[in-house]
Amino acid sequence: MKKVTSAVFLAGSVLAAASAHADVTVGFSGVMSGPAAVLGQDQHDGFMLAIEQLGGKFGDQKVNVVSEDDQLKPDVGAQIMQKFIERDKVDAIVGLGFSNVLMAELRRVKESGVPALATNAGPAPVAGKLCSKNLFGLAWQNDTMSEAMGQYVQDLGLKSAYLMAPSYQAGKDKLGGFKRYYKGKIVKEVYTPLGQLDYSAEISNLQAAKPDALFVFYPGGLGINFVRQLGQAGLMGHLPFFSEGAIDSNTLVALKTQAAGSIYGATWSPVLDNAQNKKFVKAFQEKYGHTPSEYAANAYDAAYLLDAAVRKVKGNVSDRAAFVAAVKEAGSTFPTVRGKFAFNTNNMPIQNVYAFKAVKEGDQIAVKKLATVFTDHQDAYVSKCDLK
Repeated sequence: MKKVTSAVFLAGSVLAAASAHADVTVGFSGVMSGPAAVLGQDQHDGFMLAIEQLGGKFGDQKVNVVSEDDQLKPDVGAQIMQKFIERDKVDAIVGLGFSNVLMAELRRVKESGVPALATNAGPAPVAGKLCSKNLFGLAWQNDTMSEAMGQYVQDLGLKSAYLMAPSYQAGKDKLGGFKRYYKGKIVKEVYTPLGQLDYSAEISNLQAAKPDALFVFYPGGLGINFVRQLGQAGLMGHLPFFSEGAIDSNTLVALKTQAAGSIYGATWSPVLDNAQNKKFVKAFQEKYGHTPSEYAANAYDAAYLLDAAVRKVKGNVSDRAAFVAAVKEAGSTFPTVRGKFAFNTNNMPIQNVYAFKAVKEGDQIAVKKLATVFTDHQDAYVSKCDLK
C-alpha cells in the first residue's frame, strides 16, 4: 500500500494547523500511480483545492485528510478501507477508485456506516441490489455518459456501431449503457485487458469491419494511446468517433489537435456556464497550471457537499446515521460546478448529461458543447435498490 504523504499537507498555516488537531478526518483513496494516476491525482487536487477555499474547515470543524494510493488493485483498496475505518477512524471517505476497486471495498464501507463519496466509480450493482445508505455516487452511475452517447448516435441516424472497452466492471457497464439507447446494429463488442496500451490488432479488425460509428470507453492514459493509434491508422476524421473517458481536459493536453473531431459524453465540462464552475476552473488553473477534468470537478464537489453536510449536523459527525442523512439531504442544495444535482433514492446522481466535441481552433484544441442529451437523467438500476 503506497501512502500519498503529501496529501495531508495544505498550503498556508491555517490549513497546516487543521491537520494537527482535526475535528473531521477524511480518508481519500484513488489510483495515484501507473498509467491511470492522472485520474486519481486530479480528484485529489480538486478535493484539496476546495478545502483550501473553505479555509481548511467543513462547517466550523477543522479538516484532516489522510490519502492513500490504491494502485488500481482491488486487494489494496480493501486494505486501505480497513485502515481508514479501524486505524484512522475517519469520519468520511472520498474517492474509492475504479469500479473494480470499489467493489472490493464495498463490504467494509457498508459495514462501517461512514459516509463514502465515490468521485469516479458508479458500478451497476451498487446502483441496484447492492446499494447502501452510506455510499453515494457523486460522479455518475457508470452507464450514464455511454447512454447519452448511444442516444446521440441514434439521433444522428448512424446505422451500425463498433464498441470497445477494457474488460472490467465499468467497461461492461459503459457498453451496456450505450446499447440501452442505441437501436442500430452492433457490428462487434470488443473487450481488451485493463491496462493494455497497444490496440493495433484491434484497430485492424475495426477497419475490416467498416462500421458507421465507433464508440469506446478508455479512460486516462488508455484513451491517449487509443486515440493516437486510431489517428495513425488514418481513421480519425474519417470514421465517426464517439467516446467516454478517452477525451477530457487531461487527455486533451497530451492529444492536442490529434483529438479534433472527437465527440464525447460527459456530465461536466469547463465550459458549463455557472458561477461555481467559473470559480472552480479559474482557481484550479491558477493553482495547478492546467485545466481541470471531470474527475477534479467531482472531488471538488465532494468537499463542498461535505461542508454543507457538516453544517447540517452542527459539526456532530460522530453521529454517523445523522451525518449520512445530512449528506443525502445536502445533495440537492450544495453549490455544485454542475449547476444542478440531486441524489436519487439509490444515492446515485440525478443530473444533466451532455455531448461535447473537441474542435481545432488554429493550432489549438477547444471544447464545444453540442447538446444537452439528457435533462435530470436517472440511472437504469434505481428500481432494483430497496433504499427509501
